[in-house]
Amino acid sequence: MEPENRFLIAEENVFSGALSCRGCGWALLVRHLSSILGEDTIYVLPASCLSIISGPYPLNEIRGSIVHTLFAAAPATATGIRVALDRDGKKDITVAVLAGDGGTFDIGLQSMSGAATRNENILYICNNNGAYMNTGIQTSTATPYGAITTTSPLSHYKDMWPKDLMGIIAAHNVPYAATASLAFLNDMRTKIEKAKDIKGFRLLMVDGPCPPGHKTEPEASVSVARLAVESKVFPLFEVENQKYTVNYFPEIDVKARECLKLQGRFKHLFRNDSEDVLEQIQAFTDKNWQRLNELANNVGNA
Repeated sequence: MEPENRFLIAEENVFSGALSCRGCGWALLVRHLSSILGEDTIYVLPASCLSIISGPYPLNEIRGSIVHTLFAAAPATATGIRVALDRDGKKDITVAVLAGDGGTFDIGLQSMSGAATRNENILYICNNNGAYMNTGIQTSTATPYGAITTTSPLSHYKDMWPKDLMGIIAAHNVPYAATASLAFLNDMRTKIEKAKDIKGFRLLMVDGPCPPGHKTEPEASVSVARLAVESKVFPLFEVENQKYTVNYFPEIDVKARECLKLQGRFKHLFRNDSEDVLEQIQAFTDKNWQRLNELANNVGNA
């Protein structure tokens, strides 16, 4: 288990009355993120749940400046803002992109790749909730194998493995990339603080609970996120200049099915005698964990 929380939010930088669903991962993420980045931050938001949650102009959920931009253009927009600030001598202001997996894995991938290749001095946060939740729960390339969405219905659930975004980003030779979970706040906040102080392109991919999309109860969000880490479905690790470090090793061997069975988007796998699919998911999870440890030279801990 994670040690007792060492971090306290000294000052809230979000306002009450956010338009998020109950149990939304975005709401908790921006609360902790903004408490670390502070008011002197410019947030760039492509189309996503957060672009709605933060409120239509002139409303603003976060203390700081928010720039709403096109789905595919967040990294390019952030790059322009960064250049303008630097020319004005305002190099200490953080420019942070807050995007979902649709705007990161899919529609925004080209723009993000360009920014990463140029090593633009921006912090990119991806709230990965595994689908286009804002527009009706459609499949993205981050959607897990076996999950149901409105475009991968029960009759033909998602039968492709999710994209290895972290591997793609690591291949860009960026100074810092990491995964984080809202169920492990110490780890997440430590990574945000580290990323804030690094110059160049940094990316944090956060496992984002979404009750409507994952078909879970709002109060189960953090529990499901914790099980994702404990079952190694969502490992916690960092990549610093291509050097991999695994941040958390589960003490108990929790199977992937323990995380999946709490989510309604996988219920068909347990009702329709889909043991072979569950075994495929477990094998994929084990293989990914083994590969991650090999990259981190932790083969003995795999």
